[in-house]
Amino acid sequence: MELRTRDARRLAISSQHLDGPGARGVGEVLNTLRCLQLDPITVVAHSHHLVLRSRLRTYDPAELNTLLWDERRLFEYWAHAASIVLTEDYPLHQALMRGYPAGKSAYGRRVAEFLHGNGALREHVLDRLRDSGPLPAGAFEDRSAVGWVSGGWTTGRNVERMLDVLWFRGEIMVASRTGGKRLWDLTSRCLPAGLDRAPLTETEIVTRSAEHALRALGVARRADIEQHFVRNRYPGLTEVLATLVEAGRVVPVTLEKDPTPWYVHADRLPLLTAIIAGDWTPRTTLLSPFDNLICDRARAQRLWDFEFRTEMYVPKAKRRYGYYVLPILHGDRLIGRVAPRADRRRGVLELEGVYAEPGAPARAGTAVRRAIAELAAFTGTERVEYSGAVPEPWRAALIRN
Repeated sequence: MELRTRDARRLAISSQHLDGPGARGVGEVLNTLRCLQLDPITVVAHSHHLVLRSRLRTYDPAELNTLLWDERRLFEYWAHAASIVLTEDYPLHQALMRGYPAGKSAYGRRVAEFLHGNGALREHVLDRLRDSGPLPAGAFEDRSAVGWVSGGWTTGRNVERMLDVLWFRGEIMVASRTGGKRLWDLTSRCLPAGLDRAPLTETEIVTRSAEHALRALGVARRADIEQHFVRNRYPGLTEVLATLVEAGRVVPVTLEKDPTPWYVHADRLPLLTAIIAGDWTPRTTLLSPFDNLICDRARAQRLWDFEFRTEMYVPKAKRRYGYYVLPILHGDRLIGRVAPRADRRRGVLELEGVYAEPGAPARAGTAVRRAIAELAAFTGTERVEYSGAVPEPWRAALIRN
């Protein structure tokens, strides 16, 4: 089967609930995406809330907190980055837990040396949690014998580094958050009773993870799967994909003018058939900079011809667009980006810049305005102000008296 690039884009967008109907609830979104990247920056809102908001007509963050902290259907762990993941996927994440630190790289060896040299600190953390958890990082004494040294801001933060190491190893978990700070506890207290923790084989883990990734991506190359969900944790993926193709779980496809093999999960074939037949409803929305649709920058460039990078750590004078930039999804295209900042004290969503991609539809201004208004409503700001660049073709639609 050969796909047009347009249909591949639409399949990817629909698979992630970013087309017209959207999703019915948080659970449906998470059952597809399998992870929501965490990011501490709140210039607009936390990234994971932006990801859900863009896929749901109405979204209340309290719903996510209920699933995460009350029902324990979710937990925080490392997927393609620090993320919220599904508790039912715990056996898949055990692959990283069992092997951490791997010690195959210079960084891995450094982590292993830090862990080996700080047995007293490790036992102190576990004992304190056993006796008094959940606890914040400040509740532990620095009993390290070997200090953590890095090229960045983590140097000397020995307790925090030990907590992270034990988290990666699956010995402790984030039990809750208060004021944005993590409260830690033993994993045995955080996971729900009855959860199947039986270890899976490496092949079983890679197979299930690859199927999750492919369902979320809609259509993907092997390299795309490698970069999604449990990024770079797919040993033997080529053989696994061949087995899935033979079993009819995955279907090879080609993309116009691309010799690289692409794949579609069998569960997505009815959706693809409808899209090819023209049954597809577009929508316009703003995406988090860490949205699952574009978290693989190379894939975003290949499928949408959209070059995107975050500029938060770029000096202001060298930024092209702004500190916190949200891509604009309009139908099956990424047509531009906005740089918003929520000033909740003044009740204003300030647009420090709006930028259109070359060839962006001039008539898209009204839809972009509506998407910006939806974001303002979500952030609780009453007005939208434009303090930076605005594309001339969209100006009349965006800036109204």
